Parts: sequence; structure tokens; C-alpha cells
Amino acid sequence: MQIAIDGPAGAGKSTVARLIADRLGFIYIDTGAMYRALTWKALARKIDLQDEEKLYELACNTEISFTKQADKQNVICDGADISDEIRSPLINTNVSIVAAQPRVRIVMVKKQQDMARMNDVVMDGRDIGEQVLPGADFKFYVTASIEERARRRILEMKKQGFASDEQSVRQQIENRDRMDQERELGALKILDDAIVIDTSSLSIDEVLNRMLAIIGEM
Repeated sequence: MQIAIDGPAGAGKSTVARLIADRLGFIYIDTGAMYRALTWKALARKIDLQDEEKLYELACNTEISFTKQADKQNVICDGADISDEIRSPLINTNVSIVAAQPRVRIVMVKKQQDMARMNDVVMDGRDIGEQVLPGADFKFYVTASIEERARRRILEMKKQGFASDEQSVRQQIENRDRMDQERELGALKILDDAIVIDTSSLSIDEVLNRMLAIIGEM
């Protein structure tokens, strides 16, 4: 079975995707973390994030995988655990630039499809239902108001020890939404066959139970 969950930054899709995978015993694939890992590597190597050719070569020669430790999923890039590094404000600001490169997306989508082949998976991102798993058994679009998404991102950053303010975080999210929606390949959109869930006023347990109920009914 394949479950695709798309949606904008801060809507809660990664959290609920991980919980659904745990509940059903499926493999969880965080595609956003894969683009973050590539962004982290590009910045570490001082690669121009507008240089599509160099980013394409980097994507082709980067190994990204996931390991599970207790209730946390770790992101491994070329053998190194970079789970914490890829959640920094610097990566937040730059990941959409890398993810917007068409040739990079082609490589990354292939990697994601390879991960999903022969496994029951829950995969979240921006273009899962359209580009990565077009034949998914379930397609969800998880969203929330910009105010709620900014609030969640601020709380997340505080837990990680990063200072932030509401105006700058909201601006970052709005900029990322625009870039995700306008990119040439794999743009963020609500598909006709997607089930839309607005999490603005819902707890994570309420979102989880609603989605599990839908999966169980169909």
C-alpha cells in the first residue's frame, strides 16, 4: 500500500505521516528531509544553489537513507547522521531553492520511488501524489492557516534552541509557499483526487484518527 501526504510547510504532515506509518507498520519516507540533506551538503561544499548542473551532479552522487531510533527517525547523508543540522534556519531558508531545480527533482523522485518499491509506505512532501506516487492508494493534502503554521514553526525552533520572531518566520513560510507553488516541476497543489484535511484547529491525535478512519473505510 502507498499513502501519499502533501501539503505546505508547518501543516503537520510529517508528524502525522510518521504516526500513521508507526500505527500501520509501514515505512515512513520524509522526502522533505531528503531535499534538506542535499541542501545541507551543497552549502557545506559552498556550491551555488542556483547552479542546477552542480546540484544535479551532487544529487546523483549523494546517498540518503533513514534509520529509526526509539521514537525518532534519523536522516543519514553519505553515512553521517545530520538529523539536527538539516532543521536549522539556514536550511529552512534555502531548501526551496534546491528543491525547485527540475533536474534535481528528477533524481530525487527516482530515489524516492526506489525506496517505495516493494514496500508499504507513507510518504510526505509537496508532489508525492502527482509526481512520486501517482498511483497511491490514498492521497491526502494536509494544510493549516499561515498563522497556525508560523506558531508551530516558532515552537519547533525554540525546542531546537534557535531564536525566532513571528514576523520573520511567517515571511519565510510565505516565501516558501510561493516558491513551492510556482516551481516548474513538482509544484505544490491540491489534486482532484486528494482528501483535504485542515489541521488549524485539530490536535495531532484528531488528525491521526481522522486519517486512519478514512484509510480503514476505503
